[in-house]
Amino acid sequence: MKRPAALVALIFAVLTALLVAPASAAYGVRIEVLSSPRPDFVSDGNALIGITGQNLENLVVELNGRDVSDAFTRTADRLIGLVRGLVIGRNTLTAGEARLGITNYPRSGPMLAGPHETPYICGTAGFTTLAKVKLGPATGPNCSVPTRVDYLYRSTIDRSLKVLPATKPDDLATTTTSDGRRVPYIVRVETGVINRSIYEYAVLHDRTEGAPSVQRPPSAWNGRLVYSFGGGCPGGWYQQGSNTGGINDDVLLGRGYAVASSSLNVFGVNCNGVLAAETMTMTREHIAETIGVPRQTIGWGCSGGSYQVFQIADNYPGLLDGIVAACVFPEVGFATLHTITDALLLDHYFRSADGWTDTAKRAVAGFGKIETIANLAAGGRRIDPRVYCPEQLPVEQRYDPSTNPGGARCDVYDHQVNIWGKDAAGAVRRPLDNVGIQYGLAALNAGKITAAQFVDLNRAIGGFDADANFVPGRTVADPVATETAYRTGQLINGGGGLASTPIIDYRQYLDELPNGDIHLMFHSFSLRERLVKANGDADNQVMLVQSSDAQGGFSTGNPVVLSALKALDQWMDAVDADTGPGSSHSRLIRNKPSSLDEACWTPQGVKIVEKQVNGIGTTRCNTLYPVWPAPRQVAGASVANDIIKCRLRPLSPADYQADFTPAQWTALRQAFPQGVCDWTAPGDGQQRPTEAWPVF
Repeated sequence: MKRPAALVALIFAVLTALLVAPASAAYGVRIEVLSSPRPDFVSDGNALIGITGQNLENLVVELNGRDVSDAFTRTADRLIGLVRGLVIGRNTLTAGEARLGITNYPRSGPMLAGPHETPYICGTAGFTTLAKVKLGPATGPNCSVPTRVDYLYRSTIDRSLKVLPATKPDDLATTTTSDGRRVPYIVRVETGVINRSIYEYAVLHDRTEGAPSVQRPPSAWNGRLVYSFGGGCPGGWYQQGSNTGGINDDVLLGRGYAVASSSLNVFGVNCNGVLAAETMTMTREHIAETIGVPRQTIGWGCSGGSYQVFQIADNYPGLLDGIVAACVFPEVGFATLHTITDALLLDHYFRSADGWTDTAKRAVAGFGKIETIANLAAGGRRIDPRVYCPEQLPVEQRYDPSTNPGGARCDVYDHQVNIWGKDAAGAVRRPLDNVGIQYGLAALNAGKITAAQFVDLNRAIGGFDADANFVPGRTVADPVATETAYRTGQLINGGGGLASTPIIDYRQYLDELPNGDIHLMFHSFSLRERLVKANGDADNQVMLVQSSDAQGGFSTGNPVVLSALKALDQWMDAVDADTGPGSSHSRLIRNKPSSLDEACWTPQGVKIVEKQVNGIGTTRCNTLYPVWPAPRQVAGASVANDIIKCRLRPLSPADYQADFTPAQWTALRQAFPQGVCDWTAPGDGQQRPTEAWPVF
């Protein structure tokens, strides 16, 4: 019998709450996993456990019936211990009468993202550690290498990191951490493979103090972890990669942050947000089990890095406590793909259409530069399975519709097959749709294009087939994929973990670069609008805007970025100390530092403090840095850009500030036989996510 959806959701919520809640029993003994936000997602046979209560002396702790009490030591308020020897799958940990179920996954994964992708090209042989050592060839199907630890020091001569010799060198720098301690600038760097991904992390630690541990964390560590996410997307499939998002940041390391990253957290290596979340989960867990649980974890990334921080924070709460993101997009699958595939269709149409001026083309696209259409059209080919194959993937393994139809398909959707699934014909389901979209509607109503141009554009623009070939008909989204996207947060909702996460949204303005650019400013306002729709406000998002040539760019070498990071630390500390009433969102907002104002800076470096507003020429900042719309906004969609497949309504002459001839009206009705988008209605199947920590 089919249960009502509301009942199913309630049952799921209750079972989830029971599963992830810390175990408690008589006498107040409580068991919790410290190294992972949830006990049903731990890996590598280990879990850092905390036990609290009033009767902890001589407490017997057992794992699957085996006494593991010796793993625990007493701290001021709890027992803490790294429990080893978990079996793959379900485990039971008991402490007296308290009991906790723990689900363990292998170090090689998978955990969240579903079966491993094949083929998969190892990258360890090309990976160079901070000690300037190659990791060497991988062994086994999971691209593993032995974990290595190196000690480096920062040189006073050229600020480079060098291998630490047996005796402290004369050019050893010192540094002052964020909490005011002056220490030798010696860094412990660990490099290895987790989840078939090359990870590395670094933290200040003097080798003479011995190996760090959970009980003895690195003494110069400020307790915070910055997790670096790399950009890209095209080519991000079928490979382990040979680079991470980078961890050698002089300012971050020198101030005492631990800095970590992993190759599958570079979207140019892996353009799959769930696999990125899985990799970050397992890597952060390992760090917590090695040097201690971070007081706070900050997600740090630009472009493809921003995709990851928002998806992880919203859908996998507990992993990120704060975000510093630049060149912001809400996500790749919709915010980006909607815009670049529309640009690809427009570019294809304009190349053969007669009578279109650049001014008219730009009015339809919405972009600040005509060159942006072709620029984004090239990026739109990331849905084509033949264009963006990584060079590591042998040609003979690649898909070709004629010579190798079973080969590896190099596109976003096939890389995310575990998320979307396959249809009855064996093709990956795609949540991509342009049925009913009236391209150029606002341009028509503003008198920037003619009725004839509007009709011909919408009659001829067409869509894509499964191989991204241009076809006359519009692209139709698979309903199962559309439902999956909303239900599991693949289209970012903003009401999950993001509701209680402080966000620094830093942007260098690139909308008007001479050759166009994909990093358009409206995406920050897309995220803002989604936050407002989900939470009633977007006061946890702070926008900071500078010119394209701002000195330092998105780095700690930029005083604007560094100042924002310091304010973020204060913000997170204040939230952690707040035990007052109210929701987590209200605590977040009331603790925002007064110094953290929204602002833009002129090209000459003059700061203008004002709320950033979507528009062109309505404020000082959007006069300096206009927020140009995208094609779907010109077609009538909200800046939220959160509708995958629009609901349709009949054509109405009242919608147009133009007169159509009878022939043109007939042609328009033929172009939209099912009707046109009703952007005032929710999208087809649009809903809030129904689960946290979705698994595929």
